[in-house]
Amino acid sequence: EAQWTGRQKTTAYIISTFDGKRKLLKANANTNFEASPAGKYVYWYDPLEKNYFNYNIATSSITNMTAKIKTPLYDEEFDQPDYPFPYGVMGWGKGDSTVFLYDRYDAWKVDPLGQNHPAVIFSKIVAREKKYTVRYLKTNPEERYFTHHQDMFYRIFDNETKKSQLITTCFGCEPLVTNSFVLKEAAFNNIMKAKNNDNYLFSMENYKSSPDMFVGNATTTQSTRLSSTNPQQNDFNWGTAELFKWKTYTGKQSVGILYKPEDFDPAKKYPMICYFYEKLSDGLYSYIPPSPTPSRLNISFYVSRGYLVFVPDISYSRGQPGKDAYNYVVSGARAIVKLGIADSAKIGIQGQSWGGYQAAYIITVTKLFAAAWAGAPVVNMTSAYGGIRWETGLNRQFQYEKSQSRIGATLWEKPRLYIESSPLFHLPSVTTPVVIMSNDADGAVPWYQGIEMFTALRRLGKPVWLLQYNGEAHNLVERRNRKDIQVREQQFFDWKLKGEKPAKWLTEGVPAIRKGIDWGLEIE
Repeated sequence: EAQWTGRQKTTAYIISTFDGKRKLLKANANTNFEASPAGKYVYWYDPLEKNYFNYNIATSSITNMTAKIKTPLYDEEFDQPDYPFPYGVMGWGKGDSTVFLYDRYDAWKVDPLGQNHPAVIFSKIVAREKKYTVRYLKTNPEERYFTHHQDMFYRIFDNETKKSQLITTCFGCEPLVTNSFVLKEAAFNNIMKAKNNDNYLFSMENYKSSPDMFVGNATTTQSTRLSSTNPQQNDFNWGTAELFKWKTYTGKQSVGILYKPEDFDPAKKYPMICYFYEKLSDGLYSYIPPSPTPSRLNISFYVSRGYLVFVPDISYSRGQPGKDAYNYVVSGARAIVKLGIADSAKIGIQGQSWGGYQAAYIITVTKLFAAAWAGAPVVNMTSAYGGIRWETGLNRQFQYEKSQSRIGATLWEKPRLYIESSPLFHLPSVTTPVVIMSNDADGAVPWYQGIEMFTALRRLGKPVWLLQYNGEAHNLVERRNRKDIQVREQQFFDWKLKGEKPAKWLTEGVPAIRKGIDWGLEIE
């Protein structure tokens, strides 16, 4: 059943350590079961009832811990045809006296017995009103529960501006207030606290600055920079990252990241590449090193060389993933063109895996793009539907019925949706030159999907190239292959979007018997 539901059902027992007798707790549940730190409860989240429950081992009773909480404790933005996942458990108080449960923005302090006190917002930060996400950062790997006056570290993230901050306080002290901190244009990671004093380490970064280590003190809120990891970056045209907002063709407000060269001239029209997956805008302040990637777009590299890079967020509805991708990607690209900074005749599109599928679909419904790159794309949902994901051994049916592909029905129930969403059936409309990467050891997407796309486009007389790295995975592992694909991608986009001379592999190809001997990378 997990082959098409995407999840395994669990049966839980309470087992006596005295005589080995077992008592059934719950059978065939769509959840996982955990024990509280002091061992008083077994607790779980029920996706059907959308509540947390516990089993009291002493009384053999089951309590709905969150029945009085009307705020969703599950992913409010979940757009797959399945039960949404919960935000999770922050932790427990000493002696299992309380449990702290996350909602989208904050944490609730909950009595496991549902008696002693009502559920209340824990941080008192008015997080939902400000759209701040508050998350506890565990710095002690041996911590089992919270103790009075324990040092507490939180990451505050503004979902609107993508700014963030680290906050230190203590358990049981005054609650956080909104005027006690200033959000920064940065991302914070790698939080570590000293064992015997109030000092702590963390890294801070943004798109312009590579991660550096800082030391702070929980009592003074002061911090000192300890490293300078990338001074050589000052010698290169690096770029900037900013949020870009627009309305889609269906009238929905959306957001993405627009990367610009640091010497950006608003009076100039730049070549632009659109890169996407699902939602990536939360990474606005993440540093992106210009190193060879497994197959993603090397954003810093292209921005440094005079490209705009646009990374739109995409939201989905059931049964039309390709149309939804078109709605967000193309409307966003055209909105940037209207600003007068992107050349509408020199726009490329690049995606890997789910992004590769979306890139393959989009070029069947628009002539906007002058070049496309699709890595590990599914192009025929009808043939991929019954395939096997080699790494997990799972049948791919769950992918379409319950998960990322978002069809929400079996192939037999709604074959029309599978055909409409499959690029293969619409390839005669393609005018965009496209490079496909499809590897024979891909453990997620059947590698023959790339072959189906390539052979169809070749027969139709369309400009298409197929790269296959023998023995390679869904995302490239060997560094030599990562370097190779970066060079080929640069040559392709520079040819189609900058008008530079093409490499031999683009004009003549490399015959199979010459593979590994003649690389075809030379520019004629």
